[in-house]
Amino acid sequence: QVQLVESGGGLVQPGGSLRLSCAVSRSILSITAMGWYRQAPGKQRELVAVISRSGSTTYADSVKGRFTISRDNAKKTVSLQMNSLKPEDTAVYYCNVMYPEHSYWGQGTQVTVSS
Repeated sequence: QVQLVESGGGLVQPGGSLRLSCAVSRSILSITAMGWYRQAPGKQRELVAVISRSGSTTYADSVKGRFTISRDNAKKTVSLQMNSLKPEDTAVYYCNVMYPEHSYWGQGTQVTVSS
């Protein structure tokens, strides 16, 4: 069983920054992709950003230019740097790691953007 532990969520004012990290219990060298999703109250879970095995990245239109996803193979982590945060970024953020045989999810971390 692969464990994912997320950290870095919290309360931040509009325009502020947060950095989310996800530590994976297994090597991430063989991943297909890993990324971040979010779910706001009353809404479906949506893709925020994903990074492939080759390092290519994809972002939701709503976060392009503000969020940056990165991966550290040695530390087995995937991170999401979030800048210029807006109230509409408020959600529970989930880490996802996709191996060829199975996909795993973290428990989620709350991000609240409010003054």
